[in-house]
Amino acid sequence: MAATLFSPLQIRDVALRNRIVVSPMCEYSSTDGAANDWHMVHLGSRAVGGAGAVITEAAAVTADGRISPVDLGIYADDHIAPLARIFRFVEEHGAVPGMQLAHAGRKASTDAPWRGGRPLPPADGGWTPIHAPSAIPFRDGWQVPRAMSIAEIHDIARAFAAAASRLLDAGGRIAEIHAAHGYLLHEFLSPLSNHRDDDYGGSFINRTRLVREVVDAVRAVWPERLPLWMRISATDWTDGGWTIEDSVALASQLKDHGVDLIDCSSGGNVPHATIPVGPGYQVSFAERVRRDSGVMTGAVGLITEPAQADAIIQSGQADVVLLARQMLRDPYWPLHAAKALGHTPDVPVQYQRAF
Repeated sequence: MAATLFSPLQIRDVALRNRIVVSPMCEYSSTDGAANDWHMVHLGSRAVGGAGAVITEAAAVTADGRISPVDLGIYADDHIAPLARIFRFVEEHGAVPGMQLAHAGRKASTDAPWRGGRPLPPADGGWTPIHAPSAIPFRDGWQVPRAMSIAEIHDIARAFAAAASRLLDAGGRIAEIHAAHGYLLHEFLSPLSNHRDDDYGGSFINRTRLVREVVDAVRAVWPERLPLWMRISATDWTDGGWTIEDSVALASQLKDHGVDLIDCSSGGNVPHATIPVGPGYQVSFAERVRRDSGVMTGAVGLITEPAQADAIIQSGQADVVLLARQMLRDPYWPLHAAKALGHTPDVPVQYQRAF
């Protein structure tokens, strides 16, 4: 019998009550990387709303790996306690707490989007240098990053591992490595942003080396009993860039390194890619990676309707759906979706009179 949107999903020793995952969404609301009451309400309400798993926004593994000065971080031990409070609440309300571990690479040190998202120099609260595989800015007018040394590359793998260890101490139960959207690990993967001629550039095996090393470093501290996910951009949507075929090959590699699920997004590495945005426009990537690599996948991208999400799971295109903007519009979307699809919603007792 085919799984449905409301079938439970077991990944290692972790059970999701359904296939609905709150996608990582940057909130730009932290001070010095720390979670606060905004994050408690934002993440906690989605657990109350019935999601199977709730993943924090991209949390920087180093201070200079933040997208902006107001990003969430997991680079200091002081970040553990406020996250632990949130994760306890999420788990008490039936959802699995997780975190996306990230480094922004050449897209670091920018302002919050509602202030224009411009690159921030040190005089305005940003920092320099920013780091990347090669000294290629994201777009005209942005900071030119410094090409990383081999020692700095090795430091990144250690930073991801240290972040995963803090996540474990905070009570997180899913770790997702961010290798998408033009941030550091994606920059290494794509020939559009990686022009290196050493062991970390050139061939596919070299461009994917850092991702494998990060996965191995994280898996060394992240217990076998807990799931490890990775978000990728399945294509750069640009000639000469990363492709869906590359994504299948990478997923096939990572399966042997302990990655359990590939979260299939796309784009973000070059500013002028032509992307055919529409309902479910990235679902085919999750389907292709799942079919051709044998790794579980998550589907993202304008998934808004219960029947649409259910069809993705029932048809085997993906194992979970990750909702972002729709969950901002309606934190209780899973409860409404259950009712619409003929299931009994898992409504908290405090809200049952409303359902």
